[in-house]
Amino acid sequence: MTEPSRPDLVARAPKVLLHDHLDGGLRPRTILEIADEIGHELPPGADTPESLGAWFVEACDSGSLPRYLETFDHTVAVMQREQDVRRVARECVLDLAADGVVYAEVRYAPEQHLGGGLELQDVVDAVREGFAEGEAEARDAGRPIVARQLVTAMRHQARSREIAELMVANRDRGVVGFDIAGAEAGYPPTRHLDAFEYLQRENAHFTIHAGEAFGTPSIWQALQWCGADRLGHGVRIIDDITVDEDGQPHLGRLAAYVRDKRIPLEMCPTSNLQTGAATSIAEHPIGLLTRLRFRVTVNTDNRLMSGTSQGGELQKLVDAFGYGAADLRWFTVNAMKSAFLHFDQRLELIEGVIKPRYAELGA
Repeated sequence: MTEPSRPDLVARAPKVLLHDHLDGGLRPRTILEIADEIGHELPPGADTPESLGAWFVEACDSGSLPRYLETFDHTVAVMQREQDVRRVARECVLDLAADGVVYAEVRYAPEQHLGGGLELQDVVDAVREGFAEGEAEARDAGRPIVARQLVTAMRHQARSREIAELMVANRDRGVVGFDIAGAEAGYPPTRHLDAFEYLQRENAHFTIHAGEAFGTPSIWQALQWCGADRLGHGVRIIDDITVDEDGQPHLGRLAAYVRDKRIPLEMCPTSNLQTGAATSIAEHPIGLLTRLRFRVTVNTDNRLMSGTSQGGELQKLVDAFGYGAADLRWFTVNAMKSAFLHFDQRLELIEGVIKPRYAELGA
């Protein structure tokens, strides 16, 4: 499956990103500037873009998902005004385009951006305007990108039905799906069953954070009770796979179902190391799951907190597993097939952009 890799392979490869949090990818300089304007206090000593960026990564290297999530107090605090949300959205698209991303689904929780007087719809509108500005600038710079929104409900709150209705109301205006996020333990996806049943009746797409810090019961509920189209992370599906001493893998019924149904796994390697879901890239379940041909996709999760990029995530896999252009194309096509964009639009990007550019790389 592997082939020799070249130093420029990842840099030149077109990329597709399905799991990226808007409030987890801010530029440190942007945080500093907005925090100064609104009087938000940042961590002591984190007074330059470099030191602030380092603080986020260090704070997230604790191996604890709850501690990881605490860092968002600072990014969310500087995203309470319309102009700030729009700026962050614009810069997000520009940063992804500069990294070679040709399609991205970026998620955020509108309910977390109401502290400055915005309404839920105002937040969605600000993100849409920022995305449009970023797409136009990227296109003018010769780096075209398509960016779409996933609106997220917080699993420890009780607004999921309201956010689901917000998604449906905006699905022809750049919002392509719904998600729930936050600490899994104690907040099973079935608490939000009303929202998921509503989305299914409305023929709407949704993904669920599951199998990140919690095990296979979270995945089972997300799929069999809630009907998720994709699994956010899903890394703990590995718990339902055993490997004999001779290296022969055996899939349990849930793992077999996930593979048989081609359910996409939104895997985020670096983030998983930070939250303790994996111990190293080389030992990350993504290696075995890829070998077993699960519908694996590679993602960033939170670029600021992980100090990463889509290219950075792919490069780590190249270094750890020896993946080449054909493997990167497989990950990328997997992601584009699994996107919540309409079929004809997905096909256009696969056949018109992704495959031709990988052909140039020798895939």
